[in-house]
Amino acid sequence: MAAGKLNQDPHKVREQQDMNLETAIGRAVREFRKTRGMTVSDLSDVTGLSVGMLSKIENGVTSSSLTTLQALSAALSVPITAFFRRFEERREAVHVKAGEAVEMERAGTRAGHQYNLLGHIGANNSGVVVEPYLITLNEESDVFPTFQHEGIELLYILEGEVGYRHGDQRFHLRPGDSLFFDADAPHGPDELLRLPIRYLSVISYPQGDR
Repeated sequence: MAAGKLNQDPHKVREQQDMNLETAIGRAVREFRKTRGMTVSDLSDVTGLSVGMLSKIENGVTSSSLTTLQALSAALSVPITAFFRRFEERREAVHVKAGEAVEMERAGTRAGHQYNLLGHIGANNSGVVVEPYLITLNEESDVFPTFQHEGIELLYILEGEVGYRHGDQRFHLRPGDSLFFDADAPHGPDELLRLPIRYLSVISYPQGDR
């Protein structure tokens, strides 16, 4: 597969300034303004703030007074607290040590299909839940389950070989292979080709859909 170009640089590190309150407020103001289809000039007309001042606010280079925030709040039809959410937003990380993953029993799981939950990050402001699993299939694995649920799923094969069905397609997956798919279609392993089989499954879905 030819190399593609990412829309964002995964190695870019945000400057420390991005962590301060002024930057958080500025980004929130810009996002709300763009969501409402307003230009800086439009916002200036509604609030009475100069274009230059609004530019400084959106770029996080000036502190906004309470009066200014009230004017922006009224113009953008959002509560004042909405400007602070990015600053207060909690950034989660889950570390699961080897052998300490929680064994789960997912709906539809059959005997011999071991699911270890590697972490769980809830929606925060993104509205998305992410669940990574380490799945193990062995000689004791029972007949193959078929899953169907909201969201998208990524499989990455670590060991063994498996025939995996998605809708009316079937894929022969080997170590290093991945499969990324819409989880709303019926899917699941339909042939254990070389045991044991271990693969990562990362499921992402909107909060409240499961």
